[in-house]
Amino acid sequence: MHSHASVEIDRPIDEVFVYTNEHVADWSLTVVENELIEQHNGVGTEFRCVTEDHGQRMVFDGVVTAWEPPTRSAISLTGKSFDIEAEYRFEDLNGRTRVTQESWVRGKGLLKVFFFLFGWLMKKQGCDATQKELESLKQKLEAGAGEIGV
Repeated sequence: MHSHASVEIDRPIDEVFVYTNEHVADWSLTVVENELIEQHNGVGTEFRCVTEDHGQRMVFDGVVTAWEPPTRSAISLTGKSFDIEAEYRFEDLNGRTRVTQESWVRGKGLLKVFFFLFGWLMKKQGCDATQKELESLKQKLEAGAGEIGV
């Protein structure tokens, strides 16, 4: 399942890049914990994150797969039921920043069959959820949260 969303934030690109990547649990609507496992200054950095959605908690082991400050980052998350690949692109708009997130969810086991059969129905829901996540990022940054963590 593929989703894609974008938002413009009234903050500089460097600040948006750092806050987006280093303070996920502060702005995400689903990530409740994000623990650094092994730091590699970008690509190869390993982490563990816990998400919660509709009362369902899931644990993912993650690795940074792309790190090009301040314009691009990507991660790979491995979970019990499904894996996620997510890429963030950052574009400087003369002091404002456009953030675009593109993600791919791949089911495992029976969930793989479910995604194959019903993925087209779930695509809009996935895109809506991604847009809500980015709107949360925008709200936190424009309220000044990025200044705290940068």
